[in-house]
Amino acid sequence: MDESPLLIVISGLPGTGKTTVAERLAEELGATHISIDTVEDDLLEQGFERGWSTGVAAYEAARANAETELESGRRVIVDAVNDSEPARETWRRAARATGAMLSFVVLEVSDPEVHRQRLENRRRNLAHVQEPSWADVQARKESYASWNDAHVRIDVSDLTLDGAVEEILEALNI
Repeated sequence: MDESPLLIVISGLPGTGKTTVAERLAEELGATHISIDTVEDDLLEQGFERGWSTGVAAYEAARANAETELESGRRVIVDAVNDSEPARETWRRAARATGAMLSFVVLEVSDPEVHRQRLENRRRNLAHVQEPSWADVQARKESYASWNDAHVRIDVSDLTLDGAVEEILEALNI
């Protein structure tokens, strides 16, 4: 097995299961899990104002945390929407700074009804991050930047949690 640090970034629209899959994948690999939503929730708790700059700050704080973990030899799993090139560059920078192997995994739910149901039924322990509406997710889908990086794309519409993790591990040859 390769001993270089490993950074796996789980991406996709809200409600695709990024955090749930990232948590299980981190358990499976003995990795550190970092969720952008949790970091953003912490920043809002500290008095940051809701908005674009807080989102950027959350990515930068998560990147710094990821770099620290990677430099100490730990594997890191990040979950974040990553809907823009600047967001993705955050993780490229972390990989370059630490010599980590970077893998992007994009989760999608191709069945819109399943996606909507998952979004509307999810319950998260975030005090300050607002849950997006289905209309918000659809608008974000329209503005989601296409991927230029190599990435693994997994449709989780019909997959169990274990099935999604197995597909990721197989696709990344881990």
